[in-house]
Amino acid sequence: MENYRTEKPVPSEELDFVIPQIQRFELENGLAVYFVERHNLPILRINIVSESGIKFDSNDKKGLANLFSMMIDEGAGEYSALELSDEFELLGSNFDIKCNSDCIYFSLRTLKENFERSLNLISSIISDPHLYKEDYEREQRKVLTRILQLKDDPDEIANMAFDYLLFGKENRYAYPILGYEETVRNISSGDIRLFYENYFMPNNSALIAVGNTNRQELEEKLNNSFRSWKAKSINEIPEPMPNDQTARKIYIVNRKNSVQSEIRIGHVSSKRNIYDFFPKMILNMILGGQFSSRINLNLREKKGYTYGASSNFYYYKGSGYFIVSTSVAQENTSNAVKEIVNELHSIRKGITPEEFEFAKSSVIRKFPSNFETNSQIASGLTRMFIHQLPENHFQTYLEKIRRVSLEQVNQASLKNIFPDQMITVLVGDKSKLSSQFAPESIVEVNENGLIF
Repeated sequence: MENYRTEKPVPSEELDFVIPQIQRFELENGLAVYFVERHNLPILRINIVSESGIKFDSNDKKGLANLFSMMIDEGAGEYSALELSDEFELLGSNFDIKCNSDCIYFSLRTLKENFERSLNLISSIISDPHLYKEDYEREQRKVLTRILQLKDDPDEIANMAFDYLLFGKENRYAYPILGYEETVRNISSGDIRLFYENYFMPNNSALIAVGNTNRQELEEKLNNSFRSWKAKSINEIPEPMPNDQTARKIYIVNRKNSVQSEIRIGHVSSKRNIYDFFPKMILNMILGGQFSSRINLNLREKKGYTYGASSNFYYYKGSGYFIVSTSVAQENTSNAVKEIVNELHSIRKGITPEEFEFAKSSVIRKFPSNFETNSQIASGLTRMFIHQLPENHFQTYLEKIRRVSLEQVNQASLKNIFPDQMITVLVGDKSKLSSQFAPESIVEVNENGLIF
């Protein structure tokens, strides 16, 4: 006979968890280093984060930083692109480069015995990239092809249009990482070289190291490898301009014969390193940050409109935003939007003690899982650098969560959720969507968010 639980399991005692000790120092060239020593495996994880993301792109060359990030490892020093790839493969090292709005990221995972050799390869990429014209032409074609492909992806279209309409054309966070077809075509191989000279430097970057080494050994090897990467004067850019939203609007990107609607609803919010970050985190857990959140239970479980709906506060270095995301059948679009807006109004009226305690406990109990792997620790240290968080951030994290009160969460909802200032972006068949909303509230835009 099978046994079934008759009572809900009681949470176990808190885990015996030790916060990783962070060591911070600078190399001779000014590169900041964040290091966590871990000897459980013979592996090291290295992240190099350079504040040279797409926010530095000029208006007529959007996509320049991303194209540079694709170019920088296409041959360096004595190696061609294929030879570099082969060298990393022979060493069993995983190497990758990515770009976003704020930064360009290098990531390396390597065995300790191959660490120094892998590090020298990265040093060659950073200090002596080829940036040849023929490589530029090949990578540019890849970007242009990808831009065309994304025009058939309603999820990406919704995100791109939302970002532009949310931040506005004067804000550097309004634009897609890839750029636009016309701006990518404006980029020359000379622009790539100029970007490297102007924005890619050790004194606006950080190196995060996690793994099986010690500080003395690491510092010596890093100084030897990156000695030729010289500090330069930093080119400052203006603070992002806010895009004030004073009235709700519904922006529609028309996709004929679509059976689904992508929905994005949100507004600009505060930056990451603002005092009420922790109350906002708990607030969002209750609103749309977990499966049992209000928005998901309403749209998925109660109404059956979607497989999932979520909300979140996202953070760039210079700004942030709040967003609710989901996709629903076309005929349920207006009802889904109404339910989301109702939930936004409702959360401002307050949360229950039960909701508060469950969300707070969930955040606390999940915290140790952020430090299970070298990669997770490195990601946390990367966020510390980007958002200029204090060095005791992890040590004080749980205590700050525990100190959050129900009243602080209720205040956070009033100070950070503004239903009447939300913009709504819908990607779907305009002929089926227009009749579901008041005509005066509808604005048609293209996939880039530009108003027709």
